[in-house]
Amino acid sequence: MTTTAPLRSPCPPGACDCGRDPLLETPGADLRILRLTREEEKVLLARLEQLKNLEDLRHLQKRMFEQLGIRVDVAPGFHEVRTMLGIEIEIDALPGLCRKTRKSIPTAIRRGLNNNPEIAFELLNAHDLLRDS
Repeated sequence: MTTTAPLRSPCPPGACDCGRDPLLETPGADLRILRLTREEEKVLLARLEQLKNLEDLRHLQKRMFEQLGIRVDVAPGFHEVRTMLGIEIEIDALPGLCRKTRKSIPTAIRRGLNNNPEIAFELLNAHDLLRDS
């Protein structure tokens, strides 16, 4: 007997542009993103808000891609970084990824960076922005 993982319930009509239904109808489509139920999303967001260090952030980025297909890029912005808003957090377009989730993941990462500013310094240093001249 095999059990399948629960899939995310559909968003209300007109409330989202995730493309959940066409994704389900596409043969051979990558359905990993639909495993992110609303309950699992809450767990993920809480975990992102509790980042320990840059290595922890990188680990979570890797796990989000492996398990859900979500590719998140976190890097210093093009312009001067004065606050956590200067850190660019981009999520690649992904069919099935809810609009609200696309917005809440960067927000949770920023909260994690605000809770532990040393991570932002590690990120800047990893991009050679704080090295000695």
